[in-house]
Amino acid sequence: MFEHLSMVATMASMLPGLFRIIVFALLKSFVIFLIASLSAVVCLRWVTPPTSSFILQSRVAVFFAGERGAKVYHQWVTWPDISPNMPIAVVAAEDQRFPEHRGFDLGAISDAIREQQAEGRLRGASTISQQVAKNLFLWPRRSWLRKGLEAYFTVLIELSWPKLRILEVYLNIIQFGDHTFGIGAASRRFFRKSPSRLTEHEAALLAAVLPSPGRMHPVRPSAYVLQRASWVQGQVKALGGSRYLPGH
Repeated sequence: MFEHLSMVATMASMLPGLFRIIVFALLKSFVIFLIASLSAVVCLRWVTPPTSSFILQSRVAVFFAGERGAKVYHQWVTWPDISPNMPIAVVAAEDQRFPEHRGFDLGAISDAIREQQAEGRLRGASTISQQVAKNLFLWPRRSWLRKGLEAYFTVLIELSWPKLRILEVYLNIIQFGDHTFGIGAASRRFFRKSPSRLTEHEAALLAAVLPSPGRMHPVRPSAYVLQRASWVQGQVKALGGSRYLPGH
C-alpha cells in the first residue's frame, strides 16, 4: 500500500514538469505549422503547385480501387492559355461577389443559414477562395477542424495572392468530372480542344457541373445541367462578361 502511495506521490510531483514539456511541444508544433503554412502559401503565389490534396486523394483512391485503365487526369495551364470565357463562367456560377469580398461571402453564408432554418437543408456557401484552400491543402469530409483550417488558409491566400492568381489556381485544381481535375485536362478530355479555345457555351457547361462533377457531365448533359448552363450564360451577360473580373 505504502509503495502505491509513494508511486502516486512521485507521479504527482512530475506532473508540473510534464505539463510544461507538453505545452512547450504543442507551442513549438503550432509555430512550425504557422511558418510552414505561411511559407507554402506565399511561395504558391508564383510557383506552380505540382498537385493538390484532392488530386492526391483521387490518385490514392484509384490505385487502391484497382480499376483497370483508370487514371487521374490533370494538366496545368497558365492564365494566358485559358479562354476568357472560363473564369467569368465559374465566377457567375460559383461566386458572383468574388471581386468584392476578402475570402468570405457573408451575405451567402447568412442566406444559407436562413435556408437551413426554414427547410432543414444545408447548402454550400463557399467562395472560390475557400474552395482553393480546401482543394489545395485539406480533405473533402466536413468537420469543424476542416472548416477552421479552411478559414485559416483562405485568409492567408487572400492576403498573399491577387484575385487573378486565385482564379488561375482554382481553374487548375478544381474537379470538372470523374478523375478529371483542372481546365487543361477537362477541355481536352471533354471537348478535344485547348482550353484557350473554349466557347461561351462550353465554358458554361463546365461551370454548370461544378456542384457535383462526379455525377454531372458537360458532354452528356442532363436537362438540369443544360438549364444551369443557360442560367450561367445569362449571369455572365448580366455581370458584363470578363470585364467584371479584376485586371480585365
